[in-house]
Amino acid sequence: MARVLTPRAEDFPRWYQDLISKAEMADNGPVRGTMVIRPTGYAIWERMVSDLDARIKATGAENAYFPLFIPESYLKREAEHVEGFSPELAVVTHGGGKKLEEPVVVRPTSETVIGEFMAKWTQSYRDLPLLLNQWANVVRWEMRPRVFLRTSEFLWQEGHTAHADEQDARDYARRILHEVYEDFMVNVLAIPVTVGRKTNRERFAGATSTYTLEAQTGDGKALQMGTSHELGQNFAKAFDISFSAKEGGQQFAWTTSWGVSTRMVGGLIMVHGDDNGLRVPPKLAPIQAYVMVVKDGDGVAEATDRVLAELRAAGVRVQVNDRTDTPFGRRAVDAELKGYPIRIEIGPRDIAEGNVTIARRTDGSKTPVSVDGVTKAVLDALEADQKALYDQAVVAREAKTTDAATLDEAIEVAGSGFARIAWDKVGVDGEAKANQSAVSVRCLVREDGGVPLSQDEPGLIAYLARSY
Repeated sequence: MARVLTPRAEDFPRWYQDLISKAEMADNGPVRGTMVIRPTGYAIWERMVSDLDARIKATGAENAYFPLFIPESYLKREAEHVEGFSPELAVVTHGGGKKLEEPVVVRPTSETVIGEFMAKWTQSYRDLPLLLNQWANVVRWEMRPRVFLRTSEFLWQEGHTAHADEQDARDYARRILHEVYEDFMVNVLAIPVTVGRKTNRERFAGATSTYTLEAQTGDGKALQMGTSHELGQNFAKAFDISFSAKEGGQQFAWTTSWGVSTRMVGGLIMVHGDDNGLRVPPKLAPIQAYVMVVKDGDGVAEATDRVLAELRAAGVRVQVNDRTDTPFGRRAVDAELKGYPIRIEIGPRDIAEGNVTIARRTDGSKTPVSVDGVTKAVLDALEADQKALYDQAVVAREAKTTDAATLDEAIEVAGSGFARIAWDKVGVDGEAKANQSAVSVRCLVREDGGVPLSQDEPGLIAYLARSY
C-alpha cells in the first residue's frame, strides 16, 4: 500500500491528496478552486445530509430555498458583514450580453437575502420564531484551495432564524451547536470535537457570538467543522425585521445563523484515514458490508445470495462485488482505500469448510466465521468499530494536546498540535502576536468544558493551533 499512498508520516498533505484521488472521492474542477465530487465522495456527503437534515427538522426548522444571486446593495446594508466577505466575493456585472444596472453577488452566505424575506414575513410576535434552513451551494473565492477543505464553491446547509427575544435566539443557536452538530460529529462521524466560543477577533462578520466545533487532524492541526452564530439585532436593524411585540409597540427580532459543509468530508479523511486509505465510521458508511466473491466455485453463488439477503434483512447497508475477472487483490485494495468497514470474502475453499472470511477495516483483522454466524458477527463488528474509531481519535488528539504555561510556549506547541492555556495569559494582544506566527485561538471554553457566553468570563481556557 505504500506504493499507492504517500505515507501520512512522510507528507500528510500529499497523503490527503493521494487518498482523495486513489479512493475516487473527488477531482479538481476545470475552474481553479472548484471540485468535482465523485460518487464515492458524494455518497458519504448524502449520508451526512440525510442524518443532519432529520436532526435539524427535529428542532423545528423547515427547509426552504433562496436565490443564488444577491443584489450587491443587500450586502452593503450590513457594513461589517460585507467587509468580512469582500475579498471572497464573486460579483456578476454582466448578464444576457448587457451590463447589469446593479452588480449581483454569487451567494457567499444568505443572511442578507433571507433577512429581506424575514422582514416581509414577520409582522407580529405570533410569526416568531421563524426557523429556516436551506441546503445549497455557496461561492467564496479561495486563493489557496484544497479539495473538500477550502474550495471556491462548496455545498452546505445554512440555517437562519428570527426570534422574539435574545434568550430564545441564544438557546436555539446553542441547541443547534450541541443537539445537532456536536451529537452528529461525535456519535456518527466518530470525531471528538472541542466545542467552544470564538474570540471577538475570530467571530463571524456581523455576529455577536460565534460558537464553533474544532477537530484535530492527523497532523495536529485544527479544522473548524461547523459554527453556530448569534447575530443579535444587527441584521434585523439592517433589513427591518421587526414585529408587533406582545407587550405592545414595535421591536426588532433577534436572529441566528448556523452551518456545516462538505468540509466535514475532508475532516473525516484527515481524522480517520490511515496509510491504507479512508476508514469510514459504520454509522455513516454508505456501504457497511462489502461482500466479495474471491473465486467462483461450488456453493459460492448460493452462499453469497444467502449472506446478502440476511444482512439486508438485518438493516445492514451491503453491496456485492462478484467481478472475478478482476484480480481479487486489486479489488481488496480498492475496498480498503474507500474505507468500507467490513469486507466479507467468499470463495470455494471457505465454503468447503462452511465459512466465510470477515475482514475489518478499522483494525485490519481477518477472521473465519461460519455462514450461519455472519450476520451477528457483522453487527457486532460494526458496533465495536464505531466506538473504536472514536476512541482512537480521542487518544490521538490527547497525545497532541499540551498544557502551556506561557504564550510563547503555546505558540511553539501549536506548531504540531493543540496548546491549552489560560485565556488571561493570552488576551487580545497575545492573540494578535500568535496570529503573526500563523497560530490562532481556535476557541474558548470554561474550565468544566462548557461554552462561555462572553470572552470576558473569568477562568476561561484557550485552545491555540495552526489550522486548515
